[in-house]
Amino acid sequence: MGFFLETLFGGLMAGVLYSLVALGFVLIYKASGVFNFAQGAMVLFAALAMARFAQWIPPLLGTESKVLANVLAFLGAMAVMVAVAWLIERLCLSRLVNQEGITLLMATLGIAYFLEGFGQTLFGSDIYKIDIGMPKDPVFLFESTFEGGVLISQEDLLASLIAAGLVVLLALFFQKTATGRALRAVADDHQAAQSIGIPLGRIWVIVWSVAGFAALVAGVIWGSKLGVQFSLSLVALKALPVVILGGLTSVPGAILGGLIIGVGEKLSEIYIGPLLGGGIEIWFAYVLALVFLLVRPQGLFGEKIIDRV
Repeated sequence: MGFFLETLFGGLMAGVLYSLVALGFVLIYKASGVFNFAQGAMVLFAALAMARFAQWIPPLLGTESKVLANVLAFLGAMAVMVAVAWLIERLCLSRLVNQEGITLLMATLGIAYFLEGFGQTLFGSDIYKIDIGMPKDPVFLFESTFEGGVLISQEDLLASLIAAGLVVLLALFFQKTATGRALRAVADDHQAAQSIGIPLGRIWVIVWSVAGFAALVAGVIWGSKLGVQFSLSLVALKALPVVILGGLTSVPGAILGGLIIGVGEKLSEIYIGPLLGGGIEIWFAYVLALVFLLVRPQGLFGEKIIDRV
């Protein structure tokens, strides 16, 4: 029982991080109707900025304080992501208002490749570390309940709590604030939103900035765990099956979808993997997404699309 709980908790903690990245997809899609294929590249770009700023700031300021360097690096990386959001809106999205969905998808695909290449040019292509002081040693919990207790990584637990808190804040922002309601209005109809005075450009900058902030937090957490390397964008793309499972337009769906995939891939790897030769964790999420596309294309909480002819 203890081993099962370890696997379950590990899956839940990984699922929360998937949900955080998936929220970036959902927020941008709900606000602009754009499936943002660049979200994984944004995670990588933000993590690179954080890692390099944390290296560059101490010599510039003549300080050895890691806390100060990390705080300034995080603020600097956030400023970079806001600038990226503004440039995307100004140079790309503002020129593609009311274009076909495939046009917008190809635009975000181009943005993804640009961010990966420009990130390598600007910050270098080595593997960088992000040290934000998260504890690395595991701890034993429930020792009085289960023999030997349940082994939990302190780093994973803290990371999942941070990600869960941000997920809740983003959900409240989208559902309860006037800006969130404006985002939903823009998603429903660009021209109608503009006709009632909602500034389309400003809304897009806001939502891409929020998605950039989510990408930054996810990038810092993943970078602290795995190191900042260019495979990080592929790890972040694990959120694609999450949004397919939960629904492209649903914030709760992104949360639940991340948890389902995180737990499902861990349990299947442990209990089914030995029977099939292992490697299930790599493809489990994508096969599950394929099944949902065949059976329920709108996802668990997505809106059904009805075309009248």
